[in-house]
Amino acid sequence: MADRPEELAGPSEGEAQWRTAGDRIQTLLDSCAASGAAAYERAQQLVREVLGLYGAGLERILQAGDPDLAERLATDDLVASLLLVHGLHPHDVHRRVSDALDRVRPYLGSHGGDVDLLEITHGPEGAGVLLAFKGSCKSCPSSAVTLELAVEDAVRAAAPEISSIEVVTAEPASSPAVIPTESLMASLRSNGRGHSNGHGATSWHPLPEVAELDTGEVAGFQIAGTGLMACRVDDQVFTYRDRCPVCDDTLAGAQLQGALLRCPRCGSHFDVVHAGAGRNVADGAHLDPVPLLARDGVLSVALPTQPMGAPA
Repeated sequence: MADRPEELAGPSEGEAQWRTAGDRIQTLLDSCAASGAAAYERAQQLVREVLGLYGAGLERILQAGDPDLAERLATDDLVASLLLVHGLHPHDVHRRVSDALDRVRPYLGSHGGDVDLLEITHGPEGAGVLLAFKGSCKSCPSSAVTLELAVEDAVRAAAPEISSIEVVTAEPASSPAVIPTESLMASLRSNGRGHSNGHGATSWHPLPEVAELDTGEVAGFQIAGTGLMACRVDDQVFTYRDRCPVCDDTLAGAQLQGALLRCPRCGSHFDVVHAGAGRNVADGAHLDPVPLLARDGVLSVALPTQPMGAPA
């Protein structure tokens, strides 16, 4: 791990432009409201007309292309989002949610968990998702938060029309308990860029450099005031907060021995494949995992809006 974390540059200008286009449009609409109800209505009508025009054009492009064109276009995150807006996406909500959960399953597995899609419901308030979580890393209190972030973000990005998420425990019990979405998942947001669930607001930050790590390599990064360490074990990359829970010091200089990360200062070992669980350390100490998922085709990490470790 590098002794000096590197400060990462943000996403490219073009990528940042389309990632935040929805937010900018809404901001402009809100500013029109200051000019009165009539001006606001005209602005909304203008947006609807433009969307309708481009939607009709996109539909003609798909009709003129080969039958597999929509399928190929749907693999691009930007184009897929436009297909969703105009009702032209080739996959139904069940397929999109299933594919999204498949993409995050390796991450859930690294925390000792899994998720099943039980049902997609359709009601007057929109579509709902019923999920079953299986297992968890019992020694890692952070796992519940990171799994929540991963699953909610995946479902929200793949199916923005989903209005509710309910989770039922998959562990054996006398009677399965349905947990209201309010207690596990934040309300779905149309822009999909933030998360707030009682643990504090969370934002996603691109970290494409971790894709270049070689097997057994450890690297340090500084993002949004938070020190992170990333490491690769075989074909998987894991990210954690840059802090040893035993000696409360930086992990700069740490090395991997298989799946075990050794703190260069106190010598403690942590299993990076299984949520950073400590090995032969007191009080079940573990590393603090940070969600790492592909968003818009770029590996990104989820961090609290307030930097980790900052005073409340």
